[in-house]
Amino acid sequence: MGVRAVPAVREGGVKFSSRSVADVIVAALAGNIDHQNARLLQDALSPILSEAGDRNTPVVLDFSGVEYISSMGLRVLMVAAKQMRSKNVSISVAALQPFVLEIFEIARFRHVLPVFPSVRAALKDVSEEASAAYEASGA
Repeated sequence: MGVRAVPAVREGGVKFSSRSVADVIVAALAGNIDHQNARLLQDALSPILSEAGDRNTPVVLDFSGVEYISSMGLRVLMVAAKQMRSKNVSISVAALQPFVLEIFEIARFRHVLPVFPSVRAALKDVSEEASAAYEASGA
């Protein structure tokens, strides 16, 4: 299946894009996910999570471009994790910046979502096919 990209959309202070890597959806976010932008994150994730749930497709959230996340942003992720868990579909977060990783650790969010050091590591964990496609793409 390979890699299929969806163009980036900038909503307020958050940039959002998604792509299919074989049998996994990788959603990349960039910017500050503060109280104001949390709703934008929820709106951007909603159709992706619906599609992933309907198709039993794992989701990896690439946070390499996220510089900050507020409690409202964490709430959006918690609701997303609960939604995906109810459909028995994997959702994980990858490539957190040090400050965001610290927020995740303080909030004990590793108990809510699996956290991986990189998108590569997350894909390797959820799908051999996606891991191979990611490597082949040179990403």
